[in-house]
Amino acid sequence: MATASERAGTFRALHQGPRLLVLPNAWDVPSARLFEEAGFPAVATSSAGVMVSHGYRDGEEMPRRDYVGVVARIAGRLSVPLSADIVSGYGRTVRDVTTTVEQVLRAGAVGVNLEDLRPTHDALFPLSVQLRRLEAVRAAASEAGVPAVINARTDAFRHAPGDEAARLREAIRRATAYRDAGADCVYPMGLSDAAGIATFVDALKCPVNVMIRKGLPPLSELERIGVRRVSFGPAASYAALGYLKRSSREVLDQGSFASLVDGAIDFDELNRLAVARAPPPS
Repeated sequence: MATASERAGTFRALHQGPRLLVLPNAWDVPSARLFEEAGFPAVATSSAGVMVSHGYRDGEEMPRRDYVGVVARIAGRLSVPLSADIVSGYGRTVRDVTTTVEQVLRAGAVGVNLEDLRPTHDALFPLSVQLRRLEAVRAAASEAGVPAVINARTDAFRHAPGDEAARLREAIRRATAYRDAGADCVYPMGLSDAAGIATFVDALKCPVNVMIRKGLPPLSELERIGVRRVSFGPAASYAALGYLKRSSREVLDQGSFASLVDGAIDFDELNRLAVARAPPPS
């Protein structure tokens, strides 16, 4: 079995090409295993998917120990690298962020996603504060001996003041500072138009992550303009629940259950997805 350092190195290399890294976000063991078996070279957690599936809103309402427990459960059943979305770091202080990073790395993650939106979702952390938080993430990973891949998310495009052009400039300013503070990849949340993404990528000159959402250009165009990583975000959990919503209406309104059984996995596969996969031959 690969060590944490080796898995982190593998994950880091995926951000350097030659192909675009498409990173699916799972919310439990079966979804993570399905992504791995489909052929994705790495998996991430979806904070929204995990938290909502446990009865909490996305954010930091779910107790950290419970969230870390889900990360550990998933990591223990994958042979590909796992990155953990740690939202705003589970706390306002640098010490809070450090504790969270220490725990998810011990749980088996080799990457983290940290956002600059306050847990209250009403404002961004001041840049100076967020830089100290990012530096704490890098220091905690170094102390743990895991060269974790840090994905620094900025919500400036959605929450900074001004018009769209001003918000894009602020997103670039913040992401540049995050890169210089040790982030390996930067993530402009909410940016989805090709021109804006191209401007952002050209300004950063480091791996950039965008999230699948309506209006996002196709993968081939994103790769052409220099995006290095595309994450699912909560899209897979949205899709799964949308499917159940449609299937429920079919049963109740039409008396049919075809969509529930056609193309579904069977009992044996469901159980197999709960079991750790043997590591691939070296």
